Amino acid sequence: AMKTGSTTLLLVFVTMAARLGCGLRLSAPRFASLRAAPRRVAVAMSSTAERPSANGLGLEVRLVAEQPELVKVHLAARGASEEVLASVDEMATLYDRRKELITRGDAAREIRKRLSGQIGKLMKEGKTEEAEELKKQVEAANADADVCDKEQSEVDEKCGDSFTALPNLLDDSTPTGSGEEENEVVSEWGTDQRKVGEDGVYKWHDEIAVELNGWKADEAAMLSGARFSVLAGPVAKLERALTQFFLDSLGKKGYTEMSVPFIVGRSVLEGTGQLPKFEDDLFKVNHLVNGEDGFLIPTAEVPLTNLFKGGILDEKALPIAVTALTPCFRAEAGSYGRDTRGLMRQHQFTKCEMVKITSPETSAAEHEETTRHAEELLEALGLPYRRMKLCSGDLGFSARICYDLEVWLPGQQAYREISSISNCHDFQVRCGFLFPRPPPPQAAFSSPSTSANWCEQIPIRRGAWGSASRASPPRVRRRLGPFSPTRSTAQASRSGARWWRCWRLTRTARAASTCLRS
Repeated sequence: AMKTGSTTLLLVFVTMAARLGCGLRLSAPRFASLRAAPRRVAVAMSSTAERPSANGLGLEVRLVAEQPELVKVHLAARGASEEVLASVDEMATLYDRRKELITRGDAAREIRKRLSGQIGKLMKEGKTEEAEELKKQVEAANADADVCDKEQSEVDEKCGDSFTALPNLLDDSTPTGSGEEENEVVSEWGTDQRKVGEDGVYKWHDEIAVELNGWKADEAAMLSGARFSVLAGPVAKLERALTQFFLDSLGKKGYTEMSVPFIVGRSVLEGTGQLPKFEDDLFKVNHLVNGEDGFLIPTAEVPLTNLFKGGILDEKALPIAVTALTPCFRAEAGSYGRDTRGLMRQHQFTKCEMVKITSPETSAAEHEETTRHAEELLEALGLPYRRMKLCSGDLGFSARICYDLEVWLPGQQAYREISSISNCHDFQVRCGFLFPRPPPPQAAFSSPSTSANWCEQIPIRRGAWGSASRASPPRVRRRLGPFSPTRSTAQASRSGARWWRCWRLTRTARAASTCLRS
């Protein structure tokens, strides 16, 4: 019953049942030649010579302020709007203003501290008039400090709103391009095994599924509306078999299988970069989660990566490799009428996710290895595919470099994306994680400059300013770590206290500043 177009059917349920990474987004077909071609490696690479290198740099407000031209070149390569580019210059101005406010506020507090001691002495000596004069100066200093603090909060909020809209910087090897047409073919596998023919020779996946009585489109529409699916019989069994095959295979490669929640809070999605930019593509629930808005997960990457939020990792434990099989929910706003036939662009689909957390030194090698793990699954199923390196204009929001694996679909006579393997470098670490290096000796905290340098080494929550104005580590963390316009005072206090406990208990931790997701 599955002879004709069996490869298509198998492929479809690989994509539907175990999407690896961003997976079957299927925004537009990437048509390949209809004739067999030899395996190719490193085909015609685009030039990146005109783009300044950002390797070794992390996206933070301080970098935006101090090297705005570098950031704008990378944003322009991604096709950023004029509004986003203009926000970079605005953030540089806000950064300078913030430093002025900190200096002015500290000076006012220093005056208050110095004069307060003098007032007590004068009162003891009976010099009431002089003491009253100093009290007026103290009141003026207090008012000035309050004004500075209030304006600084406003500056933080404005800068935070602009900063969260900035995508990641680009890896040096990511080619410059405006769209998927300029993605590069890196390699191909099974080219001579492709089923090539005229339109209509090979059936589409939905046609085969209907013949097998395994796809209930009408019933799905009755239950949930368009772009949902009900699978039955052999097709449902195929989905279960494929997902089990993926999990078992990844377990043998060292991935730890996880079972995670399908509903998460707003801050969790902020931690991986889905919010605030992509809120229209998410399904929001009508109950609060952890006291904040709740959403159905768009990918298992979100809960898997956030498992390490606020944690401290020993370098000896790296790399950490985890996998999970979950349903994924995406509204796919703005995509109606495009590639929605059959099981494409579903609002709900099952996916097998791979996530690695590595050290910066092994980041590139682990990215290549993770890509090979995905390729080996396709090769085990005998599915012809090609590896594509995405250009800057087609790259995901949080990725610096990304490979797409595209599998040949006989029914469409085209290669279609089935797996997306991204290297995010330290972007998601800065979004919501704290993996500090060992703190310096306690005596070093007496020097403000030492304290600032120490803080700069810590990948703190995205939006951190990258420098410190206080010598005491708890106060530094209270200022920098919870910085976010959406965090309440209570949340900030809890976060600061939790961090301080971790800092006291851990002395041998080192930053793990790269997240790989597949």
